[in-house]
Amino acid sequence: MSELKIRRRTFLKLGGGSIAATAASALVPKVATAANPVDTSRTKLPYPRKPVTQVGRMALNTPVSFIYPYTASPCTALKLGSRVPGGVGPDGDIVAYSAMCTHMGCPVAYEPTTKVFKCPCHFSMFDAEKAGQMIAGQATENLHRVRLHYDEKTGTMSAVGMEGLIYGRQANVL
Repeated sequence: MSELKIRRRTFLKLGGGSIAATAASALVPKVATAANPVDTSRTKLPYPRKPVTQVGRMALNTPVSFIYPYTASPCTALKLGSRVPGGVGPDGDIVAYSAMCTHMGCPVAYEPTTKVFKCPCHFSMFDAEKAGQMIAGQATENLHRVRLHYDEKTGTMSAVGMEGLIYGRQANVL
């Protein structure tokens, strides 16, 4: 029997070359994909349109509870009395938010005297007049807003989407 002897240097060159070739071939499809990127900024989830309430029935600074986009997602709509960022309705003063804290998903409660949502679990607070901005506590994100649509003809307000990912979800729409 004849033995095939390979020097150590030759062995390392062949091994290193084959590893480099394998790595290069694995990157080729990704390079081709990067040349034609997909514009994800225009991706729209199929949110359902859900009637929330008649605007004329909303009392000033009184929360209206509803569920959106599905049964495990409590939300709160408010008529704040002054125009606010993202507000809808005839006066631009109606907003809606997820009623789940962005820190750990505890239910938040609206306090009408301060116009603030408060989380009883870890004391996070969110300003209803400033797009749900987090103002205190453990949360690191603002309270997620519900996108609303106001129909002038019927005076109804509908939920049409969410801004931000609801706590504990992999997707807002199932």
